[in-house]
Amino acid sequence: MPRTGTEPATAQSPLGLRLLLAAIFLPVFCGAAAFFGLWAANWSTGSSPGRGVIITLGAVCVVLAAMTAVDLTVVVRRLRRERGA
Repeated sequence: MPRTGTEPATAQSPLGLRLLLAAIFLPVFCGAAAFFGLWAANWSTGSSPGRGVIITLGAVCVVLAAMTAVDLTVVVRRLRRERGA
């Protein structure tokens, strides 16, 4: 299949920026997941927002943290491979 785009055949994303963003947001998402987990554990009847909303937000943070950890692993492996280490 012939290429129709103008990007280089070996185009890659900026690994340094991905490394920086993953290193910043992994602890943020982990902290947010812990916060929502504690909030859900201490939730009392009649409180707003509902416990289901808090648990959902915590689950979203856990998923984002897992995705960030996988991305961080991929970026580190690519950087090591590029540097020949």
